[in-house]
Amino acid sequence: MPPANFLRRGEKYIAILPSVNYEGHLAREIFESERLRMAALAALFGLLAMVFPAVAWVFREEYERTFHSWATIASLIAISLALVAYWLLVRALLARLLARGVTPPAPVRYLNALIETSVPSLLILIAVRHVDPAVVLQGPPVLLYGVFIVLSTLRLEFWLSLFTGAVAAAEFAALSLGYAVGGEVTGGYGFIAMKSLMLLLAGAAAGFVAVQLRRRIGRAFRAQQERERVISAFGQQVSPQVVDELLRQGPEMPSRRSFVCVMFMDIRNFTPLVEHRSPEEIVALQNEVFGAAIEVVNRHHGLINQFLGDGFMATFGAPIASGAACADALAAARELAARIDGVRIGVGLHAGEAVTGNIGSAERRQYSITGNVVILASRIEQLNKELGSSVLASREVIERAGSAAGDAAPLGAFHVKGREAAIEIYKVA
Repeated sequence: MPPANFLRRGEKYIAILPSVNYEGHLAREIFESERLRMAALAALFGLLAMVFPAVAWVFREEYERTFHSWATIASLIAISLALVAYWLLVRALLARLLARGVTPPAPVRYLNALIETSVPSLLILIAVRHVDPAVVLQGPPVLLYGVFIVLSTLRLEFWLSLFTGAVAAAEFAALSLGYAVGGEVTGGYGFIAMKSLMLLLAGAAAGFVAVQLRRRIGRAFRAQQERERVISAFGQQVSPQVVDELLRQGPEMPSRRSFVCVMFMDIRNFTPLVEHRSPEEIVALQNEVFGAAIEVVNRHHGLINQFLGDGFMATFGAPIASGAACADALAAARELAARIDGVRIGVGLHAGEAVTGNIGSAERRQYSITGNVVILASRIEQLNKELGSSVLASREVIERAGSAAGDAAPLGAFHVKGREAAIEIYKVA
């Protein structure tokens, strides 16, 4: 069994690298999310730089009455394009830091949040030079505070989102009070207080969403770690269905007694079969035979425990008890005998109690089946050479399989190495 971990992709199994620790994984996710947020802002302001002059041209009479000059729109376009360049630059720098395994310190992230959230304030300061402040402070630039607050969720930090909301609330209140005309505040102090409070609450809400996203990432990461641990424990011969069930049970798998049906399969006359083949041809033959075997065993709820050069050992009924281990094993054996072309195979089946569970250390574990049932299944498989058969099963398997035993024919009792009492054998194929 190969030492690497494997994951299934479609019908294939591919190697996976060891998991990074949770904090490292989370930090990378946060800054990948930051890069996504910066790309979104760059796209938004790039779009505004195109849309705003188009709208102004369509409604140019109204625009000229309001702004009296096209210099304002030129300033807004220039600022938008400068901001696009800023976000793309910061995004590129962040990518370089991530490639080196470095993450920006918290003060830098707060400074960037301050700069970004101050963009609507800058636009307001430009607009009030040409338009009544009361109109500007109730117009589109103020809505941009909400955009920055919403996108702050992609920082995946509660306090950064709350900080964004607080900056928006403070700057809006300062601008509203600063542009009071004749000592009067547009909408009154209550209006400013409530709108500022809403911006602050929006930041808190965005922070709550960020926390939830962060927790979901954590759960997804831990679930992936559990899946990798299962694959590590059971090797690449595990079907996706078995992995999913093991994830529900937990991958530790302490030793316990279980009723199992053990299958041994061997390629007959393997040595003379490959005597005149190149190493590449031998590997291709093994891959063809074992590829079919893995698919068949998996589909019949079995687990290939170990490849043995020109054969393998598989278990039905553990680690997951299906209640039909013997019937599943017989169905898999019949399909193997019918499906594998070009080579002769021998299959032996025996059922009984065995000790199942993980053995080894924390660095490397292997799921193991221990007991006489394993030895006898191997001995039964070897009887195929003597009897000229393809699939043999013990009486225990046939009785447990019930109607699934089909037309299995009794061959009588045989003595096998390692057991004093004779064992009744049935020919399945």
